[in-house]
Amino acid sequence: MDRLTAMQVFAEVAARKSFTAAADNLDMSRAMTTRYVNELESWLGARLLNRSTRRISLTEAGEACLLRCRQILDLTDDVEAVAGKRETEPYGLIRITTSVAFGQVHLAPVVAEYLKRYPKTRVDMQLLDRSVNLIEERIDLAIRTTNDLDPNLIARKLTDCRSAICASPQYLKERGAPKTPRELSEHNCLTYSHFGKSQWRFTHKKTGAVEAAEVTGNLSANEVLALTNACIAGAGIAMLPTYMVADYVRRGELSALLTDWEALRLGMFGVYQSRKHMPATLRTLLDFLVERFGDAPPWNDDILG
Repeated sequence: MDRLTAMQVFAEVAARKSFTAAADNLDMSRAMTTRYVNELESWLGARLLNRSTRRISLTEAGEACLLRCRQILDLTDDVEAVAGKRETEPYGLIRITTSVAFGQVHLAPVVAEYLKRYPKTRVDMQLLDRSVNLIEERIDLAIRTTNDLDPNLIARKLTDCRSAICASPQYLKERGAPKTPRELSEHNCLTYSHFGKSQWRFTHKKTGAVEAAEVTGNLSANEVLALTNACIAGAGIAMLPTYMVADYVRRGELSALLTDWEALRLGMFGVYQSRKHMPATLRTLLDFLVERFGDAPPWNDDILG
């Protein structure tokens, strides 16, 4: 038995809580995945997983073993890096996560370009509208939009994320357009569950004056694409990232409002666990993302005036 591979398979099954999902991610059959875990249990003389028809969970021995397996796998990565195995052409799997909307609209095509440039690499994209634990979920790189970074993680800035206040022509015909941020309180505002749900902050572009607008509405969502579609359908006014709505504004499906004001700007970062012995795959992917999204992102913020 290849014990390192068995540890890798066990760690993948534990992370995904599924033999089938682990097998798919590792490019091996479910039967082979099961065999590796069974052989690891036989070698250790302990049951590592509780298996049922509905779910898989770790036993007490499995929890202790998982921690040590991850330490051994990380140490193996470090040894390979020190030996120079990964210092030349990038190869192997990298796991990345980002929001559903950004992943679908912008990250997926950029990743496709990266894979063409480095054909020995593979990417597992997890599109999630929640913040994941990089260590527990074995994520190599998370794309996060925030001004409040986790101090325990390393971050590289990719670009700025700016927002536009948008409404459809239909909504504006029925309700009119706000002239100042404070007038937003008179409108039905569509809000994002995880950010700015009750208050939107603005800075005047010329005077530097700061205003906070109290907003309420009958629709909130945890996903940007859903809010965008609702806004296009005339449901209300929304604060949406320009990477999502720039093309809709140019086509006239949405109108950008309050363009004399700047909505709170956020940073978009590539977040990872450690600089120590950074694999060439992670390093080159970060460089590639900065190259594509940096000072001149493809969505172009000209709609903000």
